[in-house]
Amino acid sequence: PNCLPLQFLSYLGACDRLLKQGYEEGQVEEAMEMFQYSEKKAAEFLRLLAQFNDMGFQQNEIKEVLLLCGNQRERALEELVMK
Repeated sequence: PNCLPLQFLSYLGACDRLLKQGYEEGQVEEAMEMFQYSEKKAAEFLRLLAQFNDMGFQQNEIKEVLLLCGNQRERALEELVMK
């Protein structure tokens, strides 16, 4: 019974750190869920999402490609360029 509050606090702490990096709350929550609450993977996903977004790619396509490529930047970029 004591695990849940600790996991929840850990989740909130991770979300808070990601929000402080300037990511939107909805995106942070979505990324954390997509990567089973791995802050490291969620942070990498959000970083690449913002980067590819700045390059002019569509957000829904970026998300799909990053998930398929497991956040591998070069592979994801190749996929996005080919679309």
